[in-house]
Amino acid sequence: MSFRKLLLAGAAGLALATGAGGVAFSQTPDPAAATTIAPPVEVRRTEGLIPTQEYRLANGLRVILHIDRSDPVAAVVLAARVGSAREEPGRTGFAHLFEHLFFLDSENLGPGGLDRMSARIGGSGANGSTSFDITDYLQTVPNDALEKMIWAEADKLGYFINTVTDAVLAKEKQVVKNEKRQSVDNRPYGHTYGVILENMFPEGHPYSWPVIGSLADLDAAMLEDVQTFYRRWYTPNNSTLVIAGDIDPDQTIAWVQRYFGEIPQGAEAGVPAAQPAGLTATRRLMHEDNYATLPQLTLAFPTVERGHPDEAALDVLFTLLTDGRDAPLNQVLVDELQLTDEVSGFHQSQQIAGFALLQTTAFDGVDLDRVEAGIRDALARFEAEGVDPAALARVQTQAEAGFYTSLGSVLGKGAALARYDLYGTTADADLAALRALTPADILRVYRTYVKDRPHVATSFTPRGQTALALEGSEVAEVVIEPIVQGAEAPVDPGAEQASYERTPSSFDRTVEPPHGPAPMITPPAIWTAELGNGLDVSGIENRELPVVSFELSVDGGRLFDDPERPGAANLLARMMTRGTRNRTAAELENAFKALGAEVTVQAGDERFLVRGTTLSRNLTATLDLVEEMLFQPRWDAGELALAKAAVTAQIQAQRAQPTAVAARLYDVLAYGEDHILSRSPLGEAAAVEALTMADLQAMLANWTPSSARFRVVGDVDRVAAVAALDGLATRWSDREVEVPVWPRPARPDQARVYLFDVPGAAQSVLNFGYPSLTRDDPDFYAATVMNYRLGGGGFASRLTQQLREGQGYTYGVGTSFSAGRTFGDFNLQTSVRSNVTLEAATLARDILRDYAATFTEEDLEVTRSALSKSRARAFETAGAKLGVLQAIGDFGLPVDYLARESAIIDGLTVEQVRRMAEARLDTDALIYVVVGDAATQGPRLEALGYGAPVPANDLVE
Repeated sequence: MSFRKLLLAGAAGLALATGAGGVAFSQTPDPAAATTIAPPVEVRRTEGLIPTQEYRLANGLRVILHIDRSDPVAAVVLAARVGSAREEPGRTGFAHLFEHLFFLDSENLGPGGLDRMSARIGGSGANGSTSFDITDYLQTVPNDALEKMIWAEADKLGYFINTVTDAVLAKEKQVVKNEKRQSVDNRPYGHTYGVILENMFPEGHPYSWPVIGSLADLDAAMLEDVQTFYRRWYTPNNSTLVIAGDIDPDQTIAWVQRYFGEIPQGAEAGVPAAQPAGLTATRRLMHEDNYATLPQLTLAFPTVERGHPDEAALDVLFTLLTDGRDAPLNQVLVDELQLTDEVSGFHQSQQIAGFALLQTTAFDGVDLDRVEAGIRDALARFEAEGVDPAALARVQTQAEAGFYTSLGSVLGKGAALARYDLYGTTADADLAALRALTPADILRVYRTYVKDRPHVATSFTPRGQTALALEGSEVAEVVIEPIVQGAEAPVDPGAEQASYERTPSSFDRTVEPPHGPAPMITPPAIWTAELGNGLDVSGIENRELPVVSFELSVDGGRLFDDPERPGAANLLARMMTRGTRNRTAAELENAFKALGAEVTVQAGDERFLVRGTTLSRNLTATLDLVEEMLFQPRWDAGELALAKAAVTAQIQAQRAQPTAVAARLYDVLAYGEDHILSRSPLGEAAAVEALTMADLQAMLANWTPSSARFRVVGDVDRVAAVAALDGLATRWSDREVEVPVWPRPARPDQARVYLFDVPGAAQSVLNFGYPSLTRDDPDFYAATVMNYRLGGGGFASRLTQQLREGQGYTYGVGTSFSAGRTFGDFNLQTSVRSNVTLEAATLARDILRDYAATFTEEDLEVTRSALSKSRARAFETAGAKLGVLQAIGDFGLPVDYLARESAIIDGLTVEQVRRMAEARLDTDALIYVVVGDAATQGPRLEALGYGAPVPANDLVE
């Protein structure tokens, strides 16, 4: 699956009165097209977990409406029943390619019109995903812009393909290649999934190639191939439109009829029949991974298609096998044999087949034959002991809580409805099937699909360590695209300027619909309280779903670490969930699961965070367990040894992840060798090993209520929340604690380029930046507003429009002011294909350098419109509400800070933005971090103008 990730919204600009090529036009209605179209037919209404009204248009388009009055927003999901399974051998990757092409242009929106409009109307930014069976396009907008989005999505479905030219296709191929390099070629174990599919399914099976497809197939694709694929599958009768949110259903279906109704029906696609993998013998494959530092074993088992009676039991089986400390695979491989720190597993049913994975990354030097033997022993133990009914009940409770959490936004509901429609199932049926399971069902599917069954086993080992692979493994066929300097033709700057014949319509589709009535945006009421021990409490009540989310924030975090022995804060966070005085780690974990709760502890740069979600009916019981964690930690020596081993493995793994290396190198250069934030959050291997239980106990003693805040949102009011915190109030005594103060680093005096060498890298990771504003700085929000059109606005930003859309150098690029209360940074981050490292770095630098001088009134208007109108989405999710409480509590912002930020947006002038850019964007002081192939890119980077790159491999552990 691929996701088009945007930071806020789409490309910039106002509504166009011109079509493709920038030539003014008027669309003359076609008399032949002005025929009477049958009105939509209401198919049914459903109740249950997600009530709907469902319609079918005369052209076959399925329309599903869901009313949700919780926020003045609407989500629009257009789902086409076309994924990689609809492709043919030799023509793979088309479905995913169309996900990209679909956003670029259409006849009536113009080039980049969807993204431009999304920015203007305050949308979430158009997003999309492609799987084996479906490609969907998703957007959340203020509900006054719903008609605009329906118009735009109809233009994509029915008035799009004529805008795709040879030049457009050539450029987007480069973007797709960059996505593959980033997600597959340039990361550890990236080819695992492709090797499994190729060997699990027979040649020609629709699931035998990865969704992203073959780059050779994409290179060979001609424009005619693309047009044929589009016209075959992108039809109303092969699509579903879901609209969820604060909508008028009668008006909404009328708009859908107007804009979608005359799009011609296509050939019937049909529902493909189940096509099992048919694997008859176990296959063992191995691959020497250029990026891996640890060996990884994956076992993949063919299973069943979506909707099969065994689907739910298989889902639960692989959860029971791997999820939790008392899961049999973790008991054997982690606790007893100590070969790894974690075993993961999941089951995935698709439309015509399914598969399940067991996967673990072993510790350094561990032979994967030992790991496989441990898995066999664990599976045998599972079968012999059977399924504990209490464990099954915990999984069922967790699934209920997880389901409610997934529906925490209108977009979550809309996306779920689209997928349920595709597979012909419902949320209610899924939960009913889950609740009906018995231990006998779980054991039956284990014996049917796992025990002694043919499977695919992949061993991915570090370079030069093939002896660690499973015995009898054959070398996998892995195709890695060679990167040759100057191999790609330059992108045609006129790629979106070609002429084409317009598609007739019965009305003028070039006219963008007007806004509806402005949404009533009412910030949620924030309640506050102070417990007797000085702990500040805040909350936002929301009765939409029976779940609660909470955070306990404690000042300090990594600031308490010793620079000579870093990593104690992270290790303490890991130990907090590893049992209490009266409960083992497994017993504590199971107690949370039985409540439908999930609780984590994190050590951040400036604070510790205890985060949790739970069913609202179980909030008090959940917080009682949190209290037990805080005041009666187990401090088990065996658990400490396991935690140290896990951290050490993670440190080693991160050394091979280019994006992690770039972030580490930036911290070292920005904060200096004596600063605690120049150290890895994980610590260093030798330092972690030297940490003692006393070190962690001393750090926990620094947690005091007067330096902490508790916040809660969801299905609970102030009285109930404070009552649930009674134990925390009475047992947590306050005392004086001084959080260490570290100096704020200064911006460098001059720019330098630092190059970390990854021989043969398919991509170069760029991380440019320097220390900058803190979150409570008076200029912080104004700088964030300034950054929107630079690189913070997703497809509305200049960086994305030029580096990705203009040149095809990257899959994604962005800039941000990331800040805490005492430290902050400005960063530009992207990954580009290796052979354009210099070109991409130069273009990015020039865009930053010239931004102040070139910022226009139009830029300001787009920024103001996007950020002002997006306020309708500011409180939609539990996470967003917690973010508001965090800004007030942790960063010291005033309670009315959102209103003040609105005033900043309204009052900004072009000159103010230009002055802000001049003050906050200094390209001659940037730290330029590049992680890539030094042999080919090092000499070229000197042309950036900051001297020869400084070799940086020795600067990070």
